[in-house]
Formats: sequence, C-alpha cells, structure tokens
Amino acid sequence: MSETDSEDASKAATPQQLFDCFERLGIETRTVEHAPVFTVEEAKTVRDDLPGGHSKNLFLRNKKGEMWLVTCFEDRKIDLKALGATLGAGRISFGSPDRLRQYLGVEPGAVTPFAVINDLEGKVKFVLDRGMLEENPLNFHPLVNSMTTAIGPQDLIRFLEAENHVPDFIDL
Repeated sequence: MSETDSEDASKAATPQQLFDCFERLGIETRTVEHAPVFTVEEAKTVRDDLPGGHSKNLFLRNKKGEMWLVTCFEDRKIDLKALGATLGAGRISFGSPDRLRQYLGVEPGAVTPFAVINDLEGKVKFVLDRGMLEENPLNFHPLVNSMTTAIGPQDLIRFLEAENHVPDFIDL
C-alpha cells in the first residue's frame, strides 16, 4: 500500500460519523452488534433479531478502471459476464482489497452501500437491484463487519442521493 493509499484509508468515515450523517438527514436506523462476519453464510448465523432484506455487495471494476458497487439480495446468483453487459462495462471483475480501501474506505467483508460516504470524488457508480426496494427494512454493515444497520429503502435512497451517489436500478 502506498503512502497515498494509507492516507486515503485514514480519512475514511467511522460508523459514528455515518450515524451522525443519518441523524442530520433525519433518517432512523437500528444497529445491532455481532461477531465480525466475512461472508453471507457467516452473516446468516448472527441475525437472530434482524428482520428484513439482507444483501451482498459487490465491488467491481473493468479494464478501464471504472468501478461499481452493486447491491443485491444475498442469495442472488450473479453472472459477472451478464452483469458487465447490463452495466455497459464490458468485462468486469472484483476490485482488489487495496482498491476497495482506497475508494470506499472499507475492508473486505464490510462492503456496504453506506461506503459511498467515503467516495467523495464520485469514482464508484452505485447500482441497486430494484427488487430490494420492496423489502423493509434493508440491512447493511455500517462500514464495519461487526455491526448491522437496518434502514428503510426510501431512507437508503435519500442517503445515497445526499452522498451524490444516485443509484442506477437494475433487475437482477
């Protein structure tokens, strides 16, 4: 990691700064703490009291260096070739952990739509599976994988818009 990358990571918002942002926007959320989880399967073991929609969040890039954060239901099967075509991105692959830290300020296992709070230059395009809007609440990590925050779908959209990441909606 270069010195610039570590400086970028040190500027990343904390969960408390995220919660403060929600409060400024008048967004109500509910957060529970749990053991750190790194996969969807691990997350399923800690959600005793977490009703609503649960997600997986894919940090993707193409050969041109364009980046996307795609949020969909946790059990969705994703064909990266088809998704790349849908996004107009060509061939896409997962972004590296270093790139994830640099642009979204989170660690692998903590990828979340809330991480757009760290993308001040708008380098990462946010894409939401339209079906997620039908679940209430939606559950995401609040920048760390040892907590989960429930938020209403319209409040998620309001947060994304406030962070200058108006979502692109796709049907997955």
